[in-house]
Amino acid sequence: MTAMSTAAIKIDGGIPMDLARVPGAAAALERRRYDGCWCGEISHDPFLPMLLAAEHTSTIELGTGVAVAFARNPMTVATVAWDLQSYSDGRFILGLGTQVQAHIEKRFSMPWSQPVRRMREFVLALRAIWDCWQAGSRLSFEGDFYTHKLMTPMFTPEPLSCALPKVFVAAVGEAMTRMCGEVADGLIAHAFTTRRYMDEVTLPALLAGMRRSGRGRGDVAVSCPVFVVTGRTESEMAAAAAATRKQIAFYGSTPAYRRVLDLHGWGELHTELHRLSLRGEWDAMGALIDDEVLGAFAVVAPVDEVAAALRARCHGLVDRVMPAFPAALPSDVVAGVVAKLRQDDSSGARR
Repeated sequence: MTAMSTAAIKIDGGIPMDLARVPGAAAALERRRYDGCWCGEISHDPFLPMLLAAEHTSTIELGTGVAVAFARNPMTVATVAWDLQSYSDGRFILGLGTQVQAHIEKRFSMPWSQPVRRMREFVLALRAIWDCWQAGSRLSFEGDFYTHKLMTPMFTPEPLSCALPKVFVAAVGEAMTRMCGEVADGLIAHAFTTRRYMDEVTLPALLAGMRRSGRGRGDVAVSCPVFVVTGRTESEMAAAAAATRKQIAFYGSTPAYRRVLDLHGWGELHTELHRLSLRGEWDAMGALIDDEVLGAFAVVAPVDEVAAALRARCHGLVDRVMPAFPAALPSDVVAGVVAKLRQDDSSGARR
C-alpha cells in the first residue's frame, strides 16, 4: 500500500555534533542546494549545532534528528524550539524521539511509561504552550504526564513573525506511527527500515492516524535516512558494503527493531545477531548480512547509477530523504550525485 506524493523529494544532509565544524558543514550543505541539515543527539546537545547552523546559513531548513523528548519536559523544549525558530526566520524543525527505557531511567534519571501516550501528550503540550505565546490564550494544559497551567507576562517570549515550529516524531512501531499521523507534522523513519516495511507497515499506520484527525497525506511529511552503498571502483564498493553490513547488523541485533526483520522472514537473523552482540563479536555480526539483506536495507549501486536507485527507493513514499553516503566518498562526487538526484526528481515531478 503506497500513498503517492507528486512533489519533488527534499534532500537532507547531516551536520556534525562538534560545534567547531558546524558552521562550515552547514554552509557547505546550503551551497550544494540541500533542503535541510540535521543533527542528532548522541554524545552532545542537539540544539547548539542548530543555533550555529542558523547563524551561518540563510535558506536551508534546520532539524534535530532527533532530540530525546523524555529527557526533557515540554516547557523547556518549547522554549528552545521557539528561540531557534525565531532566530532562523522560520527554518527550524523540531525532531523528537523517545529513546529506550533503560536510557531514560538510568542515564537521564527521568520517568518512563506508556511511550506512545506520553509522546502524544508531549506534542500536544508543546502546541498549547506555543498557542499561549503566539495567540495570547490562557495556558491550561493538564494531561496524564504533563501539566502546564502557569504563564505570566515576564516569562512569555515575544510572538514569532513566522510560522510555529514543525514537530516531527521518530517512529518504527505501528502505534507510534499512528500517533504521528494524528498529531505530528512529520514522521522520521529509522534507517533500519526497508521499502517493503514502509509500504506494508509504516504508511498504513500513518494514514490510519491521519484519518483520526481528519488529515490527508499531504499534511504529514515522511522523512527517511537511507544507507547508500556506492563507489567509483569495485574496491570502494566493497569497502562501503562492509561498513554498511556492520551498521545493519548493529541495528538488527536490537530487540526493538526485530519486527522489521520478521516482516521479511528474517527473525532468526535477529536472534543470532543479538547473541553475538552480547559477546561483543561485532565483526562476525557484519558477516551475517548477506547481499539480499544488504539490498533490502540499503541502496546499492555504482556512482553513476546511485541517484536513479535512490529515486526509485523513495518515489511516491518518502518526502524527505537523508542519503548516508560512504564516509570515504569525496565531497565532489557526493555533490554530483545529489545534483543528479535533484535534477532527475524535478523532471519526474514535472511529468
